[in-house]
Amino acid sequence: MSLKLIQRTQRFAEEVGRGSVFSAPVTHVYNPLQYAWSLHHAYLERYGNGRKKIIFLGMNPGPFGMVQTGIPFGEVNAVKNLLGLVGTVQTPALTSPYRPIEGLLCKRSEVSGRRFWGFFIDHFKTADAFLNNHFIFNYCPLAFLDKTRNITPDKIAANEILPVLNQCDEYLRDVTEIIEPEWVVGVGKYARKKAEVALSKKFPTLRFADILHPSPASPLANKDWPGQVLKQLYAQQVWRPSSSEDFI
Repeated sequence: MSLKLIQRTQRFAEEVGRGSVFSAPVTHVYNPLQYAWSLHHAYLERYGNGRKKIIFLGMNPGPFGMVQTGIPFGEVNAVKNLLGLVGTVQTPALTSPYRPIEGLLCKRSEVSGRRFWGFFIDHFKTADAFLNNHFIFNYCPLAFLDKTRNITPDKIAANEILPVLNQCDEYLRDVTEIIEPEWVVGVGKYARKKAEVALSKKFPTLRFADILHPSPASPLANKDWPGQVLKQLYAQQVWRPSSSEDFI
């Protein structure tokens, strides 16, 4: 299965956002699926095999996570030491001086990625055990930047972002068809809503849920995020605490 997923993702990487123009405050658009393809390919090749019961769907890359590594919630330490991935990261043609691409040499730790991967791998003990029945990717692979911050897709003018979101919807449907999950869990309400709109009609038996986003920008996420997420997964019956493996 990973070959089909790799081929579809590579095509998506080449097509998404191509020809799109974004007005202020967006100054730069990064596509880590392209310049960090080496690492993302390694992720798909190692962890993208076989049917997955649960997809966790993020929104779009963070500046010190996937923007640097090409891996969803790709905090550098997690990518190197928890996921065990190696690869090269190129420099985009147009780079913001305020957001340099340092790849696996990036010294800043992304809190969202540290929380996300840390929780799931603590729970399952290894990345292989977790990703045996789960898969993680972002709804939109593009990062939109101004001089000082990451601009999320929901903050961009509808007429400018709509062509990109249509491509993201198509990719999400294709990945869902390849992976055949029973659940899509949005990491945050935005991702869940996008998944429901894109997938409900084509996959009528697919179930949807959401968890609190791990971003420190959310006050709630700074109060025992792992404990809250565990309760959410149990309450929505994504995982079942009566099972020895939680989700079987």
